[in-house]
This record gives sequence, structure tokens and C-alpha cells, in this order.
Amino acid sequence: MPRATTDHHPATVRGPRRPPRTPARWPSGRLIPRDQDEVVVALNDRRVKLTHLKKPFWPALGITKGDLIRYYVDVAPVLLPHLRDRAMVMRRYPDGAGGKSFFMKRAPTPRPDWIATCAIEHASGNVIDFPMIQDLASLLWVVNLGCIDLNQWYARCDDVDRPDYLHFDLDPTQGATFAQVRETALVLHATLTDLGLPSYPKTTGSRGIHVYVPIVRGPTQKEVWTAARTISVALARHHPALITAEYSMARRPRARVLVDYNQNAWGRTLASVYSVRPTPRAAASTPVTWPEVERGIAIDDFRIDNVPARVRQRGDLWAPLLAKRGRVDLGRFG
Repeated sequence: MPRATTDHHPATVRGPRRPPRTPARWPSGRLIPRDQDEVVVALNDRRVKLTHLKKPFWPALGITKGDLIRYYVDVAPVLLPHLRDRAMVMRRYPDGAGGKSFFMKRAPTPRPDWIATCAIEHASGNVIDFPMIQDLASLLWVVNLGCIDLNQWYARCDDVDRPDYLHFDLDPTQGATFAQVRETALVLHATLTDLGLPSYPKTTGSRGIHVYVPIVRGPTQKEVWTAARTISVALARHHPALITAEYSMARRPRARVLVDYNQNAWGRTLASVYSVRPTPRAAASTPVTWPEVERGIAIDDFRIDNVPARVRQRGDLWAPLLAKRGRVDLGRFG
């Protein structure tokens, strides 16, 4: 009989348990040469073979696979803390942003022995070895597989049933505008503030806005889902001309913004912060401030070519999602 149930999933870290020490000075994207199609990069005692660097990933923009890897090197200092110790669902685009993609959960073999995995037992008894991105070397290895965006679990591998945040995925339905998405985000922000919940927005890089709330780890993923559903349904009830929480596409009204609480379900993922998305402008999922949302932003304001400079100027606006202080105990709402 499997040990896992629908509410309990044993998980084990396999491979290196600790990433190498953070370097005093991070490398930049210049680490990846522009005049070579294949290169082996040495990072401490780890060597990463990068291939097809000149392959066009956004042909109309002149952006290559090598450019994508350079971007991730540049944002790695702020990105990696959001990924460490979490199972990763890979979505691979072997022919670039305009080509077909496929999801991959199991870490492929052969792979370097320094790639750590999170082995999660599912209710079926099936155990899946998900890769984990613990350091720059493992980040480059995953992106070299053709992963444009990165999709990490909400809970860390030492307890995959208890996430570190709840979130809301604001997605325009057919006929809705991004201005409506921004309006919905501000309504949600006001509601969360009234409830005493700090919230942090980021563009999805695709069509909407993600809003995250850092929580004290303790509630199960199902309990976090329930809290997100309660808030989402209440928002839709109070703002029916703007917001819907209807998950069924057949019953979902047009020209509304879906507050998608279902992405809080166990095993689901969203594109991580700083993920590049396979969109025509190579937009990136980028942390923004609430004043920026109020003033007006657009998805394509934040792209592979300008997000590294923004990070150098503003730092990690999502650092509070990593902090021990300032987290909400959802138990007080029970």
C-alpha cells in the first residue's frame, strides 16, 4: 500500500543536500560567449555543458538560446532564493518560444551527479524525482534543456504539503482588458489589506498579474486553497461586473477578470518570479510595486532585455516573500 494519501505526500531530497557557497561576486551574462555555439562553463567544481547557443529562440527579435541563458545568469542572485529547495516542473521548448513545448516532471537521465532532486510519493504510490534548482550550475543545466520559464512548487521539499504562500492568479477572460486586470489587482490588494494580509504583485509575463501573500508554514495546501477560494468568491460576489471566480469555462462570463484560486491546489505551479515567458516580446514575470500598478503598467514593459537593469536598480522587490518576519498566520482566520 502506498504511504501517500491525498493530504500527505512523503518527499525526500536526493543528491547534494547543500548547494555550493554563494560566491562573493556573481558572474554576469558575459560568462557565456557570443561567438560559440557550444561551451562548457566551470562553476566551482561543477561543469555545465551548454549547447545550441546560437539557436534563434525569438527569431523576430534576434534573441537566441544563448541570450536566454545570459539573462538567467544576470538575474540569478535574486532568482535562486525563490527556487531553492523546491521541486521544479519543467516545460521544455526545444525549438524556441514559437515552437511546440512539453511538460516534464522527472529529472532526465543521464544527468550530473550534482543535480539534487525532490522525490515525491503520490497517492497512487508513484514516486517522481523532480529536479531542484539549488545554484547557478543547476539553473543553467535546466535552462539549457530548453526551459524558457521556470515553474517551482509552492512548498519546499522537506514538507511538500505545506506551502509558504497563498496566491491569486488574475487572468482576463475573453473580452477583458489588462486595465481590468490592474483594477482587479487593486481591489484584491485593498481587500487583503483590510484583512491584515500583506500582498506582493508581479506581472505574469503573459496576460495577467499574480498576487502573493507570504504565510507562516503550517496549513496544508488544501487549507490554503480553501482560504484563497473564500476570498476569491467574496470578491466576485461584491464586484460581479468586474470579477469572476467561476472555474468552469462553460459558465464563466466574458469581459471579466478571473481570480483563479484553483492554482493553489496541490501539485500545481505558476511561472516563477523573473521567469521569461514564450511571448512575442519575450516578457518576463516581474515584481512590481502597488504604486506602479496604480499608475499603470503593461505586460511588455518588463522584458528579457530590460529586467536585469531594473533588478540592479531596484533590487529584489519580492524579498519579503523570503523573509521570516512579516508572514501571516492563517490559523488566526480559522
